[in-house]
Amino acid sequence: MGLLLTLALAGCNEKAQSQAAAPPPPPVTVAQPVKRTVTDWDEFTGRFEAVEEVQVRARVGGFVDSVEFKDGAIVHAGDLLYIIDPRPFEAVVLQAEGQLADARAKGELAKRELDRGLTLVQTSAVSEQVVDQRRQALQAALAAETQADGGLKAAQLNVEFTHVLAPITGRVSRHLVTPGNLVQGSEGGATLLTSIVSLDPIYVYFDVDEATYQRNSKLWFEGRRPSSRDTANPVQVALTGETKPSHEGKMDFLDNRLDVSTATLRSRAVIPNKDLSILPGQFGRVRLIGSSPYEALLIPDTAVATDQSRKIVFVVKDDNTVEARAVTLGPLDEGLRVIREGLKPEDHVIVDGLQRARVGAKVTPKMAQAPAGDKAPAGDKAPAAATPAAGDKPAAGAKP
Repeated sequence: MGLLLTLALAGCNEKAQSQAAAPPPPPVTVAQPVKRTVTDWDEFTGRFEAVEEVQVRARVGGFVDSVEFKDGAIVHAGDLLYIIDPRPFEAVVLQAEGQLADARAKGELAKRELDRGLTLVQTSAVSEQVVDQRRQALQAALAAETQADGGLKAAQLNVEFTHVLAPITGRVSRHLVTPGNLVQGSEGGATLLTSIVSLDPIYVYFDVDEATYQRNSKLWFEGRRPSSRDTANPVQVALTGETKPSHEGKMDFLDNRLDVSTATLRSRAVIPNKDLSILPGQFGRVRLIGSSPYEALLIPDTAVATDQSRKIVFVVKDDNTVEARAVTLGPLDEGLRVIREGLKPEDHVIVDGLQRARVGAKVTPKMAQAPAGDKAPAGDKAPAAATPAAGDKPAAGAKP
């Protein structure tokens, strides 16, 4: 009996020691899905182009007297850019003025002779033929006066063209001709002097793939999304190196056909550029509204795992065991991933410690702490301290 008692006590001690050595369930951080109104956005790569672009060329030939702008400066419509030697054209104006004065004098003489002829013909002092000749002479004199007036105006225009003015407001390029050089006018292939591009607002061009175009067309037929052809749908633009959109604008143009070589539709949006920070030729990521606002569940994107071809999340059940849940993903919205199917508002999703979680095993869940000001998660009745991870502020994409 003593031997049996000793063996029983030894077995109990070994069992107690093994139970004491068993590790506790691993800790994980969980959060409930955030429920808020979101809008889907489609992303494309776009290139900025100027709304207005002008190549400034000489309209008259001559030697350049001076350059009146600073390379790369902002110029306004009407600002003086170049001065071409005006003296040859001013001399032509003087000649044209003399020709006009001569034509007017001849016209006055022809008018007086016609008036005398009309008086004398009543007394048969002159014949009707003489009156007709004088009437024709007056008409020729008036035509010569008109021709001389046109020549004077053309000469005056050439004098104006010697002062090259900025046709639009924008940023000017460098000067391509220095003072002392001879430039050609429009008659012999106008010399390029510089160029100007407008900056505010600015266009961004991007190509929409055929699948996205068909999907958006279907949404428009169903009344779930306005068409960009007749509605200025909002767009957001992130410049190179930016993680979030920094500029907003509106759709302005859709082409009338798809490019047969790329199966894409050329599209354009107008972006305000009041700080003139965007230049034509830059690239940007364009986000175009892809749906009407709707209620959605969102979780941190880091909580989503991949199981072969499926996307899954790990959910902690009421008994603290882990369950793998297949989900259907939507787009990212302010760092959170939209979950279209597979989750309920009251689910507790593992957002940190995925490597310690095993399907069917127990864990020690801890609610994620959210920064102050974040919205409470869907289905959460606890105080604001027990809210999910950061990223719960309203998304820019939630705008209608």
